[in-house]
Amino acid sequence: MTTDIQPHIRLGKEDNADYAVLPGDPQRVDKVKNFLDNPQEIAHNREFKTVSGYYKGVKVLVTSTGIGGASTGIAVEELRKIGVKNLIRIGSCGALQDYIKLGDLIIATGAVRDDGASNAYIDKSYPAVPDPEILHALMRAAKRLKYTYHYGKIRSHDSFYTDKEKQIDNYWSEKGILGADMETSALFVIGGLRNIKAGSILNVVVESNGNLEGGINDYVDENIQLIDGEEKEIITALEAIVELNNNLNEKE
Repeated sequence: MTTDIQPHIRLGKEDNADYAVLPGDPQRVDKVKNFLDNPQEIAHNREFKTVSGYYKGVKVLVTSTGIGGASTGIAVEELRKIGVKNLIRIGSCGALQDYIKLGDLIIATGAVRDDGASNAYIDKSYPAVPDPEILHALMRAAKRLKYTYHYGKIRSHDSFYTDKEKQIDNYWSEKGILGADMETSALFVIGGLRNIKAGSILNVVVESNGNLEGGINDYVDENIQLIDGEEKEIITALEAIVELNNNLNEKE
């Protein structure tokens, strides 16, 4: 066995690609797999499932992170160790603004750090922001594809079930925060500290006035509107990777 195999994602340097797409759900890895040429499942351990393949000639890894910042942080660290340089999260979120609808996309320009993982790394004064090149590539791809998308700040948190969820959502909604997930702030902070370029695009699965449990159940049960949003975020991320790779080749 290769000695550089990472303990959680179970990948080594021979599995490296410059770009990785990070869904939370291992089942979403298989959704991305359908868009790739020559896809191969190369590892699956705990919540970390990885497929390797090509999109329009660019090699891409697809690695699930599980739920929350702690497991996302493990994926970021171990992908960095095998040589991955660019990470794009494709996740789900709840909307915090009334005009954002089911199946819309949110491209995060920054994140409120209400997670524990990023706080374990550095003081909260350190910003949770995406790499600007990835951010703009995602926005250009969504616009070119004519998808309904929004861009702005989101909030990342650690639980759906505290006693003050409604009050918390109302507070951040009033501050202009677009939506809430559980992984983006950890991705941005750890990526920034480790010199990895990172971005995040999210599929809205619960509207601001919707029921959280019901919305998530609809997503798991493959509500057509939500699955359409999922496919759109996958294509947007992959198209952004092609643009980033083309721009890199032009610079060289």
